[in-house]
Amino acid sequence: MKTTLLAALALAASSVLPASAATHDGWSAAWATAMQRPTANTANWSTTGFEHQTIRQTIRLSTGGRSLRIRLSNEYGTKPLHLTGVTVGERHLTAPFHGSPRTTIAPGRTITSDPVKIPTVAGEQLTISLYVEGSTGPATFHEDGLTTTYATPGGHLHDDVVGGETSHSVYYLTGVDVTGATGTVVTFGDSITNGHNSTVGADRRYSDALAERLRSRRLGVANVGISGNLLLHELPCFGAQGTSRFESDALGQPGVRTVVVEEGENDIWDSEFNFGCGSTPRVTADQIVAGYRSMIRSAHAHGVRIVGATITPFKADYMQPADFARAEAIRDQVNTWIRTSGQYDAVADFARAVGDPADEQRLNPAYDSGDHLHPNDAGYQALAVVASEAISGRNQR
Repeated sequence: MKTTLLAALALAASSVLPASAATHDGWSAAWATAMQRPTANTANWSTTGFEHQTIRQTIRLSTGGRSLRIRLSNEYGTKPLHLTGVTVGERHLTAPFHGSPRTTIAPGRTITSDPVKIPTVAGEQLTISLYVEGSTGPATFHEDGLTTTYATPGGHLHDDVVGGETSHSVYYLTGVDVTGATGTVVTFGDSITNGHNSTVGADRRYSDALAERLRSRRLGVANVGISGNLLLHELPCFGAQGTSRFESDALGQPGVRTVVVEEGENDIWDSEFNFGCGSTPRVTADQIVAGYRSMIRSAHAHGVRIVGATITPFKADYMQPADFARAEAIRDQVNTWIRTSGQYDAVADFARAVGDPADEQRLNPAYDSGDHLHPNDAGYQALAVVASEAISGRNQR
């Protein structure tokens, strides 16, 4: 459902904040995505950026509210981002900036709009268009956005239909917040949190299914998963190190009450493999646990509840037996700690939710997207069930 009446947004220069700003009283994140540095590792527009183009992006709100605001990021930009105009919603209304349609975001900064009294509902599709008249340089973005972004030459902010090139990444748009919700659940992690191999354009990530299950509680869900992300190290094409970005990407979300952590699988199963942007270092179970402990301490210091998700199975015939045996031993140790240590406030047992009953080291064939690592749409639904139970107070520690 789309909003039929949308008022103009005003992005104020006084609202420019560091990307790590954490407190936004009265606001809850209804949608979010984690930003990444530009990379040419996969097909996207991040390294070239934009010039004299309209960028149109559509997102799905996890919860509704009485007012909304948007957040735009130039975190990894090399020069100021000059936005000639921004429009929002079906009517493509102009968003003024202190009476002007133009605004500038400095490199390394995030800008947050003024509150606008626009009623929205859970599940609503919201279209946001940005027009850059000049050249942006390399673009801050989110890879594997599982949606369709359009880049059209010229200014088309008020057009009902746009053509041009398409991408499945998200550019500059990092959050949409609402008032009137009861808070935000953040899903934090790697490609499984991001929803890799779910149906593009269909909102079938586990976070989408989780939002539906939490709808009656008016909780927003903010997905800050990054495909390929590592808990303990950073590779340029897979986002900042998990333990480093946790503070801003998870605890910095407006209204955050609970964070579900699903991270560490990439550190284990593909260690010492080169994806074209560096090799993933070999790690131990103790090192991964230490990373979890640091996030738990940080969450509790902020008064935020933290749920630990077990690492899902990844056994596949294409893996060398010795490599798999080493990785599986670490996964088993880590999952045992998650389940039994009592350090998390609750546990979402993702591994058992999508594991094969006949072989717990493999994904259940009914939930396998085909690569034996990522769930399909039904598998992501199964993850949402156990996440919802943990958030609702079951599996309490």
